[in-house]
Amino acid sequence: MPGEVRVIVLAGNGINCEYETAYACKLGGADKIDIVHIYELLWGERRLDDYHLLCLPGGFLDGDDLGAAKACANRFRHATAGSSGEKFWNQLIRFIEMGRLILGICNGFQLMAKLGLVPALGGRYGEQRATLTFNDSGRFEDRWIHLKVNPRSPCVFTKGLERVYLPVRHGEGKFLPASKSIMRQLSEKELICLLYTDETYQEATTEYPFNPNGSVEGVAGICDETGRLFGLMPHPEGYLHRTHHPRWTREELPEEGAGVACFRNAVGYVRENIL
Repeated sequence: MPGEVRVIVLAGNGINCEYETAYACKLGGADKIDIVHIYELLWGERRLDDYHLLCLPGGFLDGDDLGAAKACANRFRHATAGSSGEKFWNQLIRFIEMGRLILGICNGFQLMAKLGLVPALGGRYGEQRATLTFNDSGRFEDRWIHLKVNPRSPCVFTKGLERVYLPVRHGEGKFLPASKSIMRQLSEKELICLLYTDETYQEATTEYPFNPNGSVEGVAGICDETGRLFGLMPHPEGYLHRTHHPRWTREELPEEGAGVACFRNAVGYVRENIL
């Protein structure tokens, strides 16, 4: 219906956080949320054109064969969407050009990076300029981490936030730019939205375990230059209520978890700028 904020949450092929992500969108104020299997999109049964926000949740797409999310990135680049013969990639680019939003969490961030949707410097979507690779610890990391928000970032999802405490759970979360020049551009254009820090929330850190994966310069999340496409390794949908917090029985906490704000910001942006 006109006036509704419509969200599509991707599912299938190893994604395992779709229900939490959909619920986060509901708490954020979205009106219609559809959990859609990858092949519903690729067979043309659903179309991105009908939605305002695309959520790419966490999980293990295709078992992380070829590297985390790499197989799905190849699929999205080359597959056709239904009997029309239209490339799904063209549908995805049209979605972006229409001013819509994309959120990639953990495995979703890996997918966005390998598709070249972030950082997409100069608006060049499709050119991969960074990756998420194996943690320096050599193991899967499942812990809560402190995050500093960059207030100068154009990121729609982090507006008004200063610091966040969220869980991570990944084996390939180390952010690695393609070159020093790419890293410099990310810094100059303020596209680094989230930084790993210690409990003081002061400076970015590469020190383990505050930086759980060894990400270069403590990068935990980046956006494109429009601020509408955002990828991050931590899980905002993992902290929606105070009982999700690891110390909820020992600390005075607000009922609402800090992760909800990212989704509320996205829904608010849609209402103000698209509807």
